[in-house]
Amino acid sequence: MHQDKSTDKLSGDSKQNLIRRFFGASRNAGDTASTSTDAAAGCSHVAEELTRFDAFPGYQQVLIPQAAARRIGLDNPFFRAHEGVAGATTRIADRECINFANYNYLGLSGDPRVNAAAQKAIEQYGTSVSASRVVSGERPIHQALEQAIAKAYGVDDTLAFVSGHATNVSAIGHLFGPKDLVLHDSLIHNSVMMGIQLGGAQRRAFPHNDWATLEQILADMRDRYQRVLIVIEGLYSMDGDIPDLPRFIDIKRRYQSFLMVDEAHSFGVLGARGMGIAEHFGIAGKDVDIWMGTFSKSLAGCGGYIAGEKALVEHLRYAAPGFVYSVGMAPPLAAASLEALHIIQAEPERVARLQERGHYFLQKAGELGMNTGLSQGYCVVPIVIGQSLKAVKLSNQLLTQGINVQPIIHPAVEEKAARLRFFISSEHTKTQIDYTLNTLKTII
Repeated sequence: MHQDKSTDKLSGDSKQNLIRRFFGASRNAGDTASTSTDAAAGCSHVAEELTRFDAFPGYQQVLIPQAAARRIGLDNPFFRAHEGVAGATTRIADRECINFANYNYLGLSGDPRVNAAAQKAIEQYGTSVSASRVVSGERPIHQALEQAIAKAYGVDDTLAFVSGHATNVSAIGHLFGPKDLVLHDSLIHNSVMMGIQLGGAQRRAFPHNDWATLEQILADMRDRYQRVLIVIEGLYSMDGDIPDLPRFIDIKRRYQSFLMVDEAHSFGVLGARGMGIAEHFGIAGKDVDIWMGTFSKSLAGCGGYIAGEKALVEHLRYAAPGFVYSVGMAPPLAAASLEALHIIQAEPERVARLQERGHYFLQKAGELGMNTGLSQGYCVVPIVIGQSLKAVKLSNQLLTQGINVQPIIHPAVEEKAARLRFFISSEHTKTQIDYTLNTLKTII
């Protein structure tokens, strides 16, 4: 067999350059033997704890509250197995429970019409579209869902992503970079923080819902940056309150900034028809530059979306890594969310009932002397306990009484703000709410 001996014909200098390319410019030909020895020896100076997953600091932090809970005989309240559809009620360990640990705000996850739409999509398109939509092509169900969301907001277009968290990470990380500034509410979701970190933009938090401080920051800093993005939520998932959206719109206009509203928990909840915080305040959808939302809550599916003007959506459609290099949304999920949207629009009484139940829960908790924090009683009502272990203990005790509610503990919130977080559904009854709060009152 012919053997290529071209390297044997190289000059001394050429051989030296070739060696440097492979072994680094600092080495010379005489170093090749020691290089081979070093490679065989490996790295003996790396501490063992740097090569083990169980020594990661983050993992050690995870173990601390679990160990503390076990010492006082508490079960882990997280990752409980639900044996059916999680709505106003659920089955845990073969027991029916009142369920306050879900986002099924309008009771549409599990609705027969939503299920039928998902099943029909499976029959027509299968369970997967394979690669990203850029690569494997569009499906009409994706386009129909995006057009319906855009119409609901009164904007040009929408882009659907396969994850709500990834929607914020990819959109913010792609659109805003090192010469830009992102100003965000102090209680903003983790996905926004990760998006800012990915893009490398400068970041500044303003106190929760404090538009006056935001304006002062802009007055001091706007001229130092190219683009400025302001990010708020339509309804804050930890506290259950909403921002003064018209104030934020006014500020973003006067300081020539972009405004992004994360509607993960407010679409389907706010407004007479459930069309979100824009409907709640009676503003036009185009008054906000970037609308973000999720399909996994009121829309009974999974994923997230960005809605806004054509240039924004087309930019993300062709260039955002989280869309271009990710899989397209599974057809049954797209169909489920589209059908859920149609039902919300056809049955506004679901939204009215959700709002009535949320306000009833808030009022009843207040009458019993419970600390509901900042909640305005829409779909999220926290009961602030103030101690993480006590919150876990109460969650365990309530489960024995047939009530499922999750504790929110440090570091997700400050220790003094540890709480039980109640998600309200349109399908919860006043009897269930009364029983839950009266039971909690006896053990709190």
